[in-house]
Amino acid sequence: MSSTVPRPRTRKAPAERAAEIVAAATAVARDQGLSALTLRAVAERAGITSGLVAHYQPSMDDLVARVYTDLVEEEVRDVERVVAAATDAPARLGSLIDTLMDGARDELTVVWVEGWAMARRSDALAAAVRTQMQRWQALVEGIVDEGCRAGVFSTTEPGEVAWQLIGMIDGLNAQSLARGADTTRFARRTARAAEALVGARPGTIPVSA
Repeated sequence: MSSTVPRPRTRKAPAERAAEIVAAATAVARDQGLSALTLRAVAERAGITSGLVAHYQPSMDDLVARVYTDLVEEEVRDVERVVAAATDAPARLGSLIDTLMDGARDELTVVWVEGWAMARRSDALAAAVRTQMQRWQALVEGIVDEGCRAGVFSTTEPGEVAWQLIGMIDGLNAQSLARGADTTRFARRTARAAEALVGARPGTIPVSA
C-alpha cells in the first residue's frame, strides 16, 4: 500500500516573502524582458504558487513598474559611478557614450524598449518610465552644463541637448539590438555628433571604441 508524503511548506515572514517575489520577478525580467512577467512565470522562478504571488502582489501592473524601476535605477547608479570617475565634462560624456554603447547592456535595452511599449497600457509603468527618463536626462544635462560652465561646451540649451543625446543613444542601441549589430562601432560617430550638439571642438569628447 502506497502513501503520499506531503511536501513540507516553508513559512516565511511577510516582508521576506514579498522581497523574494520581487527578486524572482526581477530575475525573470532581466533574463526574458518585462513582457515575460506573468503570475505563473514569477511563481515558477520563486518556487511558490501563483496564488501566493497574487496574495503579495495583487496588481501585476504595479509589480512590473517596481521591477522596471529597480532595474533601471541599478543601471543609472552604475553609470553614475563610471561617469564620476572621469576627470572633466568631455571625459564624462565620453565615458557615458562608451558605457552605454559597449554592448554589455542588451538585457536592459530590452527592458527599456518593452517599457516604452507596455507603458501605453499601464499607468503605473508609464509613471515609472517618465520618472526614470527624467533621471537620465538630469544626469546628461548635468554633464553638459558642467562643460558649459568650464567653457569647453557652448550650447545655450543643455536640457534640450541632453534629451537629443539620450534619444540618439537609445535609438542606436534599440536598432542594433533588433538587427543583431555591434553597437560599439557607432560610439565614435556618436561622440562626433555629441560634439556638434554641445558646441565643442572636434575631437574634444574621447571614446575608446
